[in-house]
Amino acid sequence: MDPVRRRRGRRLGSLTGAVTAALALAVTAVGPAAAADVNNAKNAGFESGLSNWTCSANSGTTVASPAHAGSAALKATPAGQDNARCSQSVAVKPNSTYTLSAWVQGGYSYLGATGTGTTDVSTWTPDSASWKQLRTTFSTGSSTTSVTVYTHGWYGQSAYYVDDLSVFGPDGGGGDGGNPDPTAPSAPAGLSVSGTTPSSASLTWNTVSGATGYNVYRDGTKVTAVTGTSATVTGLAASTSYSFQVTAVNAAGESAKSAAVTARTTAPDDGGNGGDLPKHAVTGYWQNFNNGATVQKISDVPSAYDIIAVAFADATTTPGAVTFNLDSAGLGGYTVDQFKADVRAKQAAGKKVIVSVGGEKGTVSVNSSASATNFANSVYSLMQQYGFDGVDIDLENGLNPTYMTQALRALSAKAGPGMILTMAPQTIDMQSTQGGYFQTALNVKDILTVVNMQYYNSGSMLGCDGKVYSQGTVDFLTALACIQLEGGLAPSQVGLGLPASTRAAGGGYVSPSVVNAALDCLTKATNCGSFKPSKTYPALRGAMTWSTNWDATAGNGWSSAVGAHVHALP
Repeated sequence: MDPVRRRRGRRLGSLTGAVTAALALAVTAVGPAAAADVNNAKNAGFESGLSNWTCSANSGTTVASPAHAGSAALKATPAGQDNARCSQSVAVKPNSTYTLSAWVQGGYSYLGATGTGTTDVSTWTPDSASWKQLRTTFSTGSSTTSVTVYTHGWYGQSAYYVDDLSVFGPDGGGGDGGNPDPTAPSAPAGLSVSGTTPSSASLTWNTVSGATGYNVYRDGTKVTAVTGTSATVTGLAASTSYSFQVTAVNAAGESAKSAAVTARTTAPDDGGNGGDLPKHAVTGYWQNFNNGATVQKISDVPSAYDIIAVAFADATTTPGAVTFNLDSAGLGGYTVDQFKADVRAKQAAGKKVIVSVGGEKGTVSVNSSASATNFANSVYSLMQQYGFDGVDIDLENGLNPTYMTQALRALSAKAGPGMILTMAPQTIDMQSTQGGYFQTALNVKDILTVVNMQYYNSGSMLGCDGKVYSQGTVDFLTALACIQLEGGLAPSQVGLGLPASTRAAGGGYVSPSVVNAALDCLTKATNCGSFKPSKTYPALRGAMTWSTNWDATAGNGWSSAVGAHVHALP
């Protein structure tokens, strides 16, 4: 795929000894603090700028957004050989135990304490698009009266944010006026059901003063934790009623459960594994990065798109696992809460929003049972966190059909029958049913929504009649689609993937009129080129484009023309 397809990877190729050491640290769970415990850190919420804090190489500043709570947070930016370390000396009591915690967001973030007189501690997290709490504990020595607590990022990585840092334990006498004992928040009010699908229920509730997060319970069992006042619970059975409650949490503990609400999921699919998708659908990839195409919010995506594939989820250091981090900075300050709200709004309008795994430079590898499990668990976690309806497999560096099949079946078992599963193989991947991608598609045919093969960046390829066809023609589209249609996929599982503009790919762009001619040829045997399929496929799913952003750059000409044509097919 052309380099314009995918931003450069941001993952570290390997971890240094310092990172490896950080990985080895265990985070110890602790019970509720004693009544006399306080937060001993000064200016812990950065509401007084950088007062009491020292940041290396002038790397730190305070910002109003994003802020976890209050009106400010720390922003620190690594540069060159500086890791943006910000620290504070905190008064503590000897022979005491303290809980060190902070909320972080952005690039790689580290939290630790030195000078404890016993064992110094630290913990860390890779880059995160939303607020995440880091937490560890330490004990002070017999003569320790102060420790240094610190945060820092990592070399070459993006800026990180910190808010609401706490050194919670016996009063060392140097905190902010003793910091009054925290109290557990009250139970959330206003819990309501904002929407349902065959496999999910979306909930909203009112903000609780003093809460740092919320737990969501389904039929008495905790199923997810969030920092905002909304959540989408996935993996539900169709046409089934569930009882939901929510609690609020902070450093002092968890509130009582809210009043319960009942949500009933909608009816199951019609067997096409597309949920309530229309018979003919248009898929568009949405770019979670700025590569010169029009920067969009999910809400900006035209209504012509029935499936929006969010590109991309990235590999983690855990084999097979993926994560998704919203590029808020690159998208003009688009926040995670806005993103989630826009996803819900699209779903309320009948659209499906899924997360795409891979891309041209994606390095996700599922080649063992363990990595298959990691893949399924991590994708399901993203579906719960962001409300995604499913997943798109866009692995352009090969896949193992045995273990990818295992991963997708495990994910489907978790997410339920309403899960959307799409694939975007390259043309070479679908030339033969013996190829790994084609095998995988056939292996999961019963849970597969659509394969949108990329009819671009490929040169000449064989059609189902054994003749060679050049990309950029109607024959290339129809004769190659014929391989999938005759190779075992249902017509409803075949879509035509094309660039939205000449700038969207290195080669293979065709005008919307050519796309529409190919759709007519395959569904109605009209407007064909020299290749004419032996029969028609009126249930053909539709078309896909890279990307909604490049489409917008070109005035949304692709979605306007192709979208209307797809939806008018028989």
